[in-house]
Amino acid sequence: MPTLAFEHLSAEQRLALIGELWESLESPAVPVTPAQQAELDRRLESVEQDLAQAVPWEAFRADLSKRLT
Repeated sequence: MPTLAFEHLSAEQRLALIGELWESLESPAVPVTPAQQAELDRRLESVEQDLAQAVPWEAFRADLSKRLT
């Protein structure tokens, strides 16, 4: 597989590309170990118990973009 060059993309464009690539995967295509599944379950339960602590994706992404630029 040839190496792709991403240097010409800004941090924001790279993040958008990562998101698009991730969304293009179907759940069975992303294997997780039992330990990873347990951690995902723990985090989901934590969020569901205290939704006030949750950060909307848009806010998180904006903060991440600021940190990367």
